[in-house]
Amino acid sequence: MENKVETLSTVRIQKSDDLYKIVDTLNRTLKDKNLMFGLALDDEDNETAVFTIYRT
Repeated sequence: MENKVETLSTVRIQKSDDLYKIVDTLNRTLKDKNLMFGLALDDEDNETAVFTIYRT
């Protein structure tokens, strides 16, 4: 059985110390809807965060 992850949307936003709390809450609340949320620093700009929504 193969798990596929589909990227639905990606947006770059200004980094904030509390962004991870939003991503954590979304992941906990919407996991039963087969959605997953990711947050990473932009490779080229440490002041920019990359927020991604996935369908699992």
